[in-house]
Amino acid sequence: MVRRLLVALAATALTLAGTAVAAEAAPAPGAPGIGDSYYPDYGNGGYDVGHYDIRLRYTPATDLLTGTTTILATATQDLSRFNLDFLLDVSSIRVNNRPATFAREGDHELVVTPARTIAAGQAITVVVQYSGVPSSKVGAGYTAWIKTPDGAIAVGQPEIAWWWFPSNDHPLDKATFDVSVSVPDGLEVISNGVQPRVPVRETLGYTRWSWRSVKPQATYLAFFAVGQYDITTDTSADGQLIYNAYSQLLSPDFRDAAESSIERTNEIVEWESSVFGPYPFESQGGLVAPPGTLGFALENQTRPTYADGFFRRGSNTSVVVHELAHQWFGDSISVADWKHIWLNEGFASYAEWLWSEKNNEGTAQEIFDYLYAAYPADADIWTYPPADPTVAQLFGDTVYDRGAMTLHQLRLAVGDDDFFEILRTWAAEKKYGTAATEEFTALAEKISGEDLDALFEAWLYTPSKPVVASAASVAKVKAPKSWEKISLTHELLHQH
Repeated sequence: MVRRLLVALAATALTLAGTAVAAEAAPAPGAPGIGDSYYPDYGNGGYDVGHYDIRLRYTPATDLLTGTTTILATATQDLSRFNLDFLLDVSSIRVNNRPATFAREGDHELVVTPARTIAAGQAITVVVQYSGVPSSKVGAGYTAWIKTPDGAIAVGQPEIAWWWFPSNDHPLDKATFDVSVSVPDGLEVISNGVQPRVPVRETLGYTRWSWRSVKPQATYLAFFAVGQYDITTDTSADGQLIYNAYSQLLSPDFRDAAESSIERTNEIVEWESSVFGPYPFESQGGLVAPPGTLGFALENQTRPTYADGFFRRGSNTSVVVHELAHQWFGDSISVADWKHIWLNEGFASYAEWLWSEKNNEGTAQEIFDYLYAAYPADADIWTYPPADPTVAQLFGDTVYDRGAMTLHQLRLAVGDDDFFEILRTWAAEKKYGTAATEEFTALAEKISGEDLDALFEAWLYTPSKPVVASAASVAKVKAPKSWEKISLTHELLHQH
């Protein structure tokens, strides 16, 4: 009797233990968001993407985009299903060589249920076939896809991928990219990275262009432009491809001003490399969009895109300096959460100040003094601190100008030697990764050996205008020579 009871209890215990193990190991859905504090449903949980292979055909006359995207990923948990961020019309999805079911949820979520569950650590191959008219699709309350008179530009921040390829759309999940786009003969396609092959004529009057990004890249930094472009190519002293493209629709005066700026890309990259450390990518360049089609510039990895408006007052190297600085701060080091965007914009803006200083058009201190005096105490720049600007101020003055002012105050506090060592160490240690404000401030204290809590509290976290010594009124502070270009650059950059 006692023996039977013990055996029965042991059997029950084993059953319960087995049930607990089974319950613990049961596959579960991946999260519909990656955990961003500003955009909780952007990106997805449960997997990590290693590579996107995007193969498209685009017809400008109808704005019809058809494509197949192959995603190579690894499961980070036992998955019963997972999400992709995407807006176009999906015809089929295969996961690990078997058809999967899929459904739409919410604004931009595509829920994929594979035929077989996926174990943590398992490789995942996802093949999505789709089509649609991108300009007809609305996500996050608007349409990011930009139609041009001769084609289109897929460029935007923080949303653009949804309109042309399915993805885990958040900077936390970087990947390498192959982008191949077939367009009508006579049009060009420009994208990130390098061209692994020359354009190939296909049947029925189409030509296929291919591009490859071999370094980790955030999804919003992937772009392509279709249209009639004049292309200039060169190589840098160390053999990197320099690839610039100018819309053929630009008027001659805008074109000259744009070329006078963009063709200095390699010179600016060399200078920024001397300040921030080695350039982190495989190619360089830029693209100037058709007139009136774009209202901002964006730091697409290896090949920023510029609105023609940046050159309406003549050449403008300031915006080129800004977007190229992002190759280090924003592209190589990306935000771990969108609330940390000052780490992108503040650093790129301060690069403009350093360029002005280098060219004797106004020191960083003169620019600081002018800006500090120009913004009254009740301006948004002081109300919204850079370390948490809110979604409404994601591209506001606080992340650009107050972010740059924070860096200048850090420079004054620690001295030039430590300051530039901080920048170079930050770029090196966080290369190809993501970062948060707290990591930067900790590094600054580590390298300088100083307690910088009060400085960072005042400039990054406090919703009021910090007090500085010898503050002058705006009437007494003269704008530096570089200010016209810097102000025009920021006027348009804030229009993201």
